[in-house]
Amino acid sequence: MAFPTSSSRRIGVLCGSRCGRTPHYVEMAAALGEGLGLRGADLVYGAGGAGVMGAVSQAAHRSGAKVTGVIPHALHERERAVEACGEIFVVPSMHERKALMYRLSDAFLVLPGGFGTLDELMEVATWNQLGYHRKPVVLVNVQEFFQPLISMLDRMCEEGFFTPRERSIVKVADAPDAALDLLGLPRPAPVTQMAPA
Repeated sequence: MAFPTSSSRRIGVLCGSRCGRTPHYVEMAAALGEGLGLRGADLVYGAGGAGVMGAVSQAAHRSGAKVTGVIPHALHERERAVEACGEIFVVPSMHERKALMYRLSDAFLVLPGGFGTLDELMEVATWNQLGYHRKPVVLVNVQEFFQPLISMLDRMCEEGFFTPRERSIVKVADAPDAALDLLGLPRPAPVTQMAPA
């Protein structure tokens, strides 16, 4: 079941500034970034120029998406923000980074990452649960990266720590196109080739 289509299509992508152990993560991020542009969506991200974050932003920019990055002063050099693309906002703290990203985004896609990615995922899901916003959240479960977390969320629901409705806040897709479909972003029209005269 897809989320309702938003008239505004600013997609916040929460992900890591490292590449991961295998090339699958960066390849998937590039495919997702390209898909955003091809489907007429814009990207909001953490303004890092490296790793999964750099791959998704560069591909989105190349495919015509408007790209907006938000980064705190303390991470400006560490996450290679000088290599980041799009309009970049430098803010004083991580709290302000997250708050601005959440405000600018109409929905969230979560790609592989580390502690920061998990922190952002749990925060946007919690804000949904508490009614601070009603913005879709989708895990992109490439190579079953998030499978242990999905099992943990299911267990928390089974043990009564949240309801099935609250569990459904976090959706799961196995590939970039499936994730974009869940957000209700229209697929691009197929390109037809003219027959030779």
